[in-house]
Amino acid sequence: MIDTLEQVEKIYNTIIAVIGVPVNLVAIMILSREKCGLSRCTTYYLVAMAAADLLVITTDVILSQIAHYYFPQSFLEITPVCSFLTFLIHAAIDCSVWFTVTFSFDRFVAICCQKLKTKYCTNRTAAVVLTSTWILLSLKNIPLYFSIEAKEIVNNMSWFCDSKTSYYTEPGWVGYDWFATLLTPMIPFALILLLNALTVRHILVASRVRKQLRGMCKGENHKDPEMEGRRKSAILLFTISGSFILLWSAYVLHFLYYNITGTNPEYYEGSLYLFQQAGFMLLSLSCCTNTFIYGVTQSKFREQFMSALRYPLTSFIELINKLRD
Repeated sequence: MIDTLEQVEKIYNTIIAVIGVPVNLVAIMILSREKCGLSRCTTYYLVAMAAADLLVITTDVILSQIAHYYFPQSFLEITPVCSFLTFLIHAAIDCSVWFTVTFSFDRFVAICCQKLKTKYCTNRTAAVVLTSTWILLSLKNIPLYFSIEAKEIVNNMSWFCDSKTSYYTEPGWVGYDWFATLLTPMIPFALILLLNALTVRHILVASRVRKQLRGMCKGENHKDPEMEGRRKSAILLFTISGSFILLWSAYVLHFLYYNITGTNPEYYEGSLYLFQQAGFMLLSLSCCTNTFIYGVTQSKFREQFMSALRYPLTSFIELINKLRD
């Protein structure tokens, strides 16, 4: 069963890499052009989220998983290298999650706090928030480098990485593990749900008031641009947060299980091992979904994407026409 699962993971991670890298690059490229009808402040957050997702796929899927499948015993499996890679993977995952939180908070302020909006929803604030978040989360993950030990010693060279047994038993490491998982993703779960609930509540209340002020009666269908904009914002927030919660749920349940029961994940077998690996696979998938969400919910993003697809063909046709002239 384990051999079959490893083959499935090999195929799955290869697909994630093939899809995830280009879709996140496309998202960064399209959003960076600032032609999607979004404010520059919002664009900063979405580009940062796409960049963090791309870093997760590069480090966790390509350098960690795929490199192990196709290039076993490469320099990436030297203990100091894979220890540093462990640090990068967790820092990238944390940034991917917390950039989603900062985006949700920015949208909450923009929609619900009109007085604070002019001061908070600015390019400078977005840059400061994103940079500070990245620095703090990087510092938080430094201890992970020291939680790793060599699996083998060959010719005085440390190879492969295993979590120290003490990581699951010593109070200091157990406390750090709880802190790390509370920070990502349990607190973000709560914050995103709260912010989205407050945002949607405000949208519904404001929409009801605007309908009354505009004298909209039952059966009439007058379009209100502001209400339409709020509706699209709600859809974007719900889809991003819903995708995040759905794809992270298995990981959270796994964390709660091994902490409550005191089970060491290093010795999982059978269904427990399958559940653990399924959780990790869903995390990789979560780094590929936002671009598709933009495409489904944002018409201008779709237009820019189709324009990018047509660009090589139109350029080629223009070149042929010039050569003919």
